[in-house]
Amino acid sequence: MDSKRKISLTGIKPTHVPHIGNYFGAIRPALRLTESYDGMYFIADYHALTTVRDPKALQQAVYDVTATWLACGLDPKSTIVYRQSSVPEVFELAWVLSCVVATGQLERGHAYKDAVAKGDVPNAGVFYYPVLMAADILLYGAQVVPIGQDQKQHLELARDMAQRLNHHYGEGTVVVPEALITEAPLVPGFDGHKMSKSRGNGITVFAPAKELRKGVMKFVTGSESLEEPKDPEGATVFQLYKLVATNEEIETLASKLRAGGYGWGHAKQDLYEALERELGPFRERFDALRADEAALDRTLEEGAERARAIARRTVARVRAAVGIDRPA
Repeated sequence: MDSKRKISLTGIKPTHVPHIGNYFGAIRPALRLTESYDGMYFIADYHALTTVRDPKALQQAVYDVTATWLACGLDPKSTIVYRQSSVPEVFELAWVLSCVVATGQLERGHAYKDAVAKGDVPNAGVFYYPVLMAADILLYGAQVVPIGQDQKQHLELARDMAQRLNHHYGEGTVVVPEALITEAPLVPGFDGHKMSKSRGNGITVFAPAKELRKGVMKFVTGSESLEEPKDPEGATVFQLYKLVATNEEIETLASKLRAGGYGWGHAKQDLYEALERELGPFRERFDALRADEAALDRTLEEGAERARAIARRTVARVRAAVGIDRPA
């Protein structure tokens, strides 16, 4: 890694085969950050245990997610990619952090509050989630963490824990990270709501061409006749098209829709072709990567070795600072 560049860290929870909402909303923006930052990308398999109860499904999801990122362009030689569970130092740091954070702060966590408000009885992992997330970040001295607006609370809590640790045990014990608010788009699904696995309103990133086209044709549109003018703004199909088409193509489609004589079916075909142009080249690479789980294991283990070298230095510094070990 280039010591002159800041470290950017991103975690990916392996809970499902990524869909195109994940690609445009997280994968593509995160990969673009590697042009400016040293990237660290981890598969958050322990975080997934708060909801995933099928061990085989979890293991398959780890491979699905890893192969997806590699197929989309993540270079494991220049970017560290690893499984969270392969770096046990994260749990030691999480315990230290849990001793400086107030339970009231955790009770105000979005996921925990939402679960309680619904009448659920959330497991302790949901309650403790922000602490483990903070350890994920602080363990590697990440200066920036790319997040969406909905994740600001967790990052602010991680910053607070880092500042408390430094206040009690000395500045520089851990690096206080900064939020990098990304302009990751909110990708709509078939029904116009945010694309998500739970709603079943999305298309997997590497769906075969026929399945991709079939999925695109499901998107809800207006009921205007072919001849009628149509307002592209606000239409789900047009929102998606803007994520994948060139500026010239976007202007052309908007003009055709506004002029009339061009139907939503035509617009969906345009969207399908633009998606296939972007995702099609990745599909064959994904299939090849996903078929070789032993190679994926090697890639993740090599990344974990590099990550652990960083993690050990942080934990050694923290252990000495808090009094577990004698200062060097």
